[in-house]
Amino acid sequence: MLEKPLADRPVSEEDLEALALRHGLTVSGARPSLPEYTRQLWARRHFITAFSTARLTAQYSQAKLGQVWQVMTPLLNAAVYYFIFGVLMNTKHGVPDFLPFLVTGVFIWTFTSNSIMAGTRAISGNIGLVRALHFPRAALPVALALQQLQQLVFSMGALVVILVCFGVYPGLTWLLAIPALLLQALFNTGVSMAMARLAARTPDIAQLMPFLLRTWMYVSGVMWSIQHVLAGDHLPHWLMLVLECNPAAVYIGLMRFALIDSFTAHQLPPHVWAAAAGWAVAAFVGGFIYFWKAEETYGRG
Repeated sequence: MLEKPLADRPVSEEDLEALALRHGLTVSGARPSLPEYTRQLWARRHFITAFSTARLTAQYSQAKLGQVWQVMTPLLNAAVYYFIFGVLMNTKHGVPDFLPFLVTGVFIWTFTSNSIMAGTRAISGNIGLVRALHFPRAALPVALALQQLQQLVFSMGALVVILVCFGVYPGLTWLLAIPALLLQALFNTGVSMAMARLAARTPDIAQLMPFLLRTWMYVSGVMWSIQHVLAGDHLPHWLMLVLECNPAAVYIGLMRFALIDSFTAHQLPPHVWAAAAGWAVAAFVGGFIYFWKAEETYGRG
């Protein structure tokens, strides 16, 4: 009996894989190793910066007041919260410098909440870019988190003016705002990457997040003093621990300590800086690895 020609013989997957490896072929869209992925992301740092700046410039391009809304939005939120919580509910009772206290909390909270919301749209909102070009997808949530940091820096000018108008003047402790904001930016970026992966798989998360963020805001001491609540000593120990270690409350507390004299006068508990650094490292490293593990799935389906 004659043997089949070589061209007609069935070829196993193992033979094809060995042939591809022999000629240096790799799987299209395969996830690189973590060190290689980190190197690729760093190599695109200029794209990340340019992308975040372009998004920031275009954000309010259709509005007549343009970039002024970057400052007006948190200020209007602060005015609403002041009327509801400071006047109607009288949460300002016993809190020195309540308006600087409130505005600082609103600005810092807005930085975190906007970064997380931007992360939920990092993949779905740029799906055309994801499918058209090959690049480390982590560049998108990182760029959007950087955009929120740039917006906060732009808005800090308004915050400084408000503090000075209410008798809070610059001092050496204001320098502490720099490491506090850097730690918060790391935390926000890590959570943004984690949310980008979750929302890429389950788009409904983007609709759910505003409700979760609003709940988180209410327990983070944005409009009321956590220290006054804890001083009452009528809460369960586990709840007191949650309130103290809440990452949003930690970063808000650090900024108030750095900027507002009446808070700077009190001794900052030593665990606060440790908690801020711990949350930043854990969120950034964990969020980065969690996002990287699904790298080859983004833009498919």
